[in-house]
Amino acid sequence: MTSSARRSPRSIFLGPSAAVLVLAAAGCTLSDDRPSVPVPAPSAEAAAYCEALHEELPETILELERSDPSPDSELTAGWGDGAIVLRCGVPRPAKMDDPQSEGVEADGVQWMLEQPEGSGPRFTTTYRKAYVEVTLDSTYAHDITPLASFAGPVAKTVPNRL
Repeated sequence: MTSSARRSPRSIFLGPSAAVLVLAAAGCTLSDDRPSVPVPAPSAEAAAYCEALHEELPETILELERSDPSPDSELTAGWGDGAIVLRCGVPRPAKMDDPQSEGVEADGVQWMLEQPEGSGPRFTTTYRKAYVEVTLDSTYAHDITPLASFAGPVAKTVPNRL
């Protein structure tokens, strides 16, 4: 009886260790491999526009497949495993108060450009009832082409303030 008492604690200890080794050997992880993006907390009105926008977003942009970030939300979307990330319902950027801020127009939708240190460009819609932010990785540092893919859906679902 004492020999079985000695084996019991050892088998309990080795069980979880063996499971961890199997997961590691198989290349499995317990975490989500999708990029993580902060989810905005807009007003109810802005959230309704964002939910409508989410339904209109394209499945591909410049041959990049849609791969939404985590956590799952109708306020965020992504393409190319984080190469292009959209967040809808973001707060109004303080830089919009700067008369020297840069803006671009893509198929009738106005965007303010920000170039955060160490990353690709970030664009935020202007003159809309919900602010839509699109962040591009450094591959698109001097290319606003992806914005054209958002112009139709934004114009259709997020009304002008003016």
